[in-house]
Amino acid sequence: MATVELRFSAQPEHVRTARLVAAAVARRAGVDEAVLDEVRLAVGEACSRAVGLHRSHGITAPVSVALTEEEKAFSIEVGDSVPGPGADSAEPGAHNAASGSGAGMDRSDSESDGEGEDEMGLAVISGLVDDVEVRSGAGGGVIRMSWPTALAAVRP
Repeated sequence: MATVELRFSAQPEHVRTARLVAAAVARRAGVDEAVLDEVRLAVGEACSRAVGLHRSHGITAPVSVALTEEEKAFSIEVGDSVPGPGADSAEPGAHNAASGSGAGMDRSDSESDGEGEDEMGLAVISGLVDDVEVRSGAGGGVIRMSWPTALAAVRP
């Protein structure tokens, strides 16, 4: 299992670099050429979401991206450092992005707008990637996306 790891400051201009690296590593891993645009778009959405979360919460830690080539799949994990639900009980309306429960409750209009963009980004990613998982915890959140490789399609 080969892994490429990226860490970049939460600046929008770095998202393009992450997309390009993800597409190159996915191609090398054997992801079908027809799917590479989906990989680029999904990584762009996930990284843009992480950058937005870092900036809106004033977090200076870098965004992390792990690109992993497995035997029959290629996976990408985009991580942020924004604490999830239960990490800080003083933050009203905190929720797990995967479930969407509690969306917008006890939040100001600007926070609700940011949350709507967050959920829209997750919807776009879900539309692009068949195998996606969103986790959130005290250490931050992770979006894990996975695609089959050409070797997986050839093997029975």
